[in-house]
Parts: sequence; C-alpha cells; structure tokens
Amino acid sequence: MVVFPRAKINIGLRIMEKRPDGYHNIETFFYPVDLTDALEFVVRKDNRKSDTLRVTGVMEGSDPDDNLVMKTVKLMRQSFDFPGLRIHLHKSIPVGAGLGGGSSDAAGILKALNRYFGFGLNSEELRSFAGRLGSDAPFFIDGTPSFAEGVGNILSEFPLDLSKYHIVILYPDVNINTAEAYAGCVPCPTGLSLRQLLNLPVSEWRGRVMNDFELNIFRAYPQVGMLKVALYEAGALYASMSGSGSAVYGIFREEPDLPREISRYRLNTCEMI
Repeated sequence: MVVFPRAKINIGLRIMEKRPDGYHNIETFFYPVDLTDALEFVVRKDNRKSDTLRVTGVMEGSDPDDNLVMKTVKLMRQSFDFPGLRIHLHKSIPVGAGLGGGSSDAAGILKALNRYFGFGLNSEELRSFAGRLGSDAPFFIDGTPSFAEGVGNILSEFPLDLSKYHIVILYPDVNINTAEAYAGCVPCPTGLSLRQLLNLPVSEWRGRVMNDFELNIFRAYPQVGMLKVALYEAGALYASMSGSGSAVYGIFREEPDLPREISRYRLNTCEMI
C-alpha cells in the first residue's frame, strides 16, 4: 500500500503561555501544501512479526528506530494484531524545517494501517492515536486547513481561502530543533488575536501576522531571515518562517520569477488547496 503524506505551513504562530508540564500553549493556523513524502508498506511473506523500515531521500541513512513511522507501528501493535511489515519511506519533506513531515508520516501510516487491516477506527480515534506521537500529528489525519490551539492539538475550522494565491517554499538546509526554538522565546499574548488578524486581506498580513519564533531563529541563523527578505523583494504579499523553522514561504498573487540566488533553495511552488 502506498500513501503520500503532505506537508503543512504555519500561517502565524503566537506563543501564548508556558504550561506546568513544560510545553507551551500556542495559536497558529495549519495549511496543507503540495509537498509530499512517499510511504509504502507490504506484508512480510515469512510470517515474522518484526518490522523493517528503509528510508531514502533527504533522510537517507538515518536510524529507523528514531523514525516516527516505526514508533507509530509499535504503538499500533499495542492495540491491534497484524503481520510484520516491510516499509519504505522516501523523504522529500526536510526534517527540522517546520513543515510537519515526521508528524505527517505518522498520520499517514496510521490511516494506511487502519484502512488496509480494517481496524475500524474513526477520525476522532485516529487523532487520539496521533496525539501520542506528536502535537501537530492530529492535524494530518484529516489534513484540512485548521486553526490550532493548545500545543497545536486543539483544532477548529476557520474560513480562510487562499486558493487564488501561489506559494513558494524555500529551505536553507538548516535543521532547527524544536526545543532549541522554544528555549529562546518569551510568551507575549498581547494585541489582536491571530483569528482577528487572519480575517484581514493577505496583503495586510505583513508586519501583523507574526511567527514568534522568528526573532531568535533569525539571530541564530541569519540565512533563514535573509530568505524571508528575499521573498518580499521578489514580490510576495506575505512571507514567514513556518513553525519553528527553518523553511520560509512566500504567498504571491501570481507565479513568481525568482532570482537564481534564491531559487536554488526552492522546495516547491503550488496553488493552495
């Protein structure tokens, strides 16, 4: 069985408060984009219950035991009995880019196992499993544009239509650890809420719809901030780092003609769904 887990971008990200458990409550908006990994599994023919994972692409050579796909399979085996699997994950979504690739892979294998083996889990039950694997993993069960609160796991519908725009995602080949990103941030829940700001036209988001991670990340990794500036210089209506970085995206009215010096960082260009 083959599935294609999709990436997401964060439009705005406000760090509201630090929680007693050490995590942070946030406000953000998740939006899916047409950048995908490829995930395939087949049932082992030797009747063994052990699972294997081969990773190719941007994570080739990584440790399979550290991969969320394998952690997801192990989690499902605690509740369901199914044959051993041979799994192949081809990564196109970079790690540490703020695009949710690992969480999307986890949700992808969850849904694929549920469908293939007929576990009968509904979306709410799948989101419950996903929430044990990553704070943003529940979003990828349905993958519809969603306003996210809590640690990113409390999802609600929000009427934001970007189908007339084009998006460019740039990746500067910098891997940013989420814990590192949070370590430099101070919660500051003041001003208009993100919900209010997202009701403004996209052309008015610049300087208003903010990602609270950017200030410290741009100081530590100036090349990330330079790409955001370059997107605005190329005509983006709005540009931002996604999540805790390091990918940066720009929203354009039309397909842009990017200068060669930044087009080499480009992951994809797509119309938003």
